[in-house]
Amino acid sequence: MRDIMTKAKWLLTISLFFVSSTGLQAETDDTSPAFELVVLGDSGGIQDGNLSAFLLRSVTEPNYVALDAGTLVNGINQSVRQGAFDDLAIVDDDKWGKAGSILRHHVKGYLISHAHLDHINGMLVASPEDSKKSIYAIPSVNTMIGETYFNGKAWANFSDRGIPPLLNKYHVVDLLLGKTAPIANTALHVTAFSLSHPVESSAFVIEHGDDIFVYFGDTGPDIVEKQDKLDAIWTYLAKQVKHKKLRGVIIETSFENERPHNLLFGHLTPELLMGELRSLATKIGGEKPLQGLNVVISHIKYTLAKNVDPRANITKQLDDGNDLGLNIIIPKQGQKLLF
Repeated sequence: MRDIMTKAKWLLTISLFFVSSTGLQAETDDTSPAFELVVLGDSGGIQDGNLSAFLLRSVTEPNYVALDAGTLVNGINQSVRQGAFDDLAIVDDDKWGKAGSILRHHVKGYLISHAHLDHINGMLVASPEDSKKSIYAIPSVNTMIGETYFNGKAWANFSDRGIPPLLNKYHVVDLLLGKTAPIANTALHVTAFSLSHPVESSAFVIEHGDDIFVYFGDTGPDIVEKQDKLDAIWTYLAKQVKHKKLRGVIIETSFENERPHNLLFGHLTPELLMGELRSLATKIGGEKPLQGLNVVISHIKYTLAKNVDPRANITKQLDDGNDLGLNIIIPKQGQKLLF
């Protein structure tokens, strides 16, 4: 067991990390974990069975919200096999197996960052056997989902708005930017922010009491995109952490540092991510304000090219550039994490 022993004025101190059969676990020296995260899909790009998707819940309840849904059923099955749900009191349903019960009874809604297929495909293909629940997204994302997928051509309209016939399985909820809304059938609340991407993407600040967890969809850096969208999120978080605990962040790092800025297509590199997090640190102020912050890296682009390992290269570049004292986590599909 590795003793981390780090402190920060504004976030939970993380002290012990260890690897178990269910994944990376975290213990704290002053407070028990507040959130559980299950990694359904950790990659970006073309690996269709392992695309961006996570399940998040407060440890005080058995109900999850999905953070994107690029891979859903395969991710749940992989997580079941790795024991990620062993501590969950799963609803006993005579009709459905374990994965079906988790999806139908314990996943209470979807937070969809944007409507690219690698972030929504799992929800679409699982919809015939899914249960009724809500899709939460900013208005442009919900509009694109309806026009592109739930249109009776690409896919039947399982939602309650848009092109008829409406199957009314999914209730579509528009999240207004910067306005906090409840996530139905959970104790969680969410505030959405816009991100720069070829189609509008979004970030979600998720709260349970005084605890915060942040999920970023695909995003380009402000220095490239020139829209200051990440700056708006950093400003918001810098205010929030004065009286709340930031338990963790999921944020993408799609490409290696060598990727030219004109070929980023609304994504981050390790160097650009560190630059953005330094902006957050500056807004918070003080010495090492991000020391010990859990940063989960998502959307590393998978490739079929020979003798190329983007995950290893990006991991090294992140470690080499980590002058903020971050606890960088490279997740694996099927893993459970506690924050």
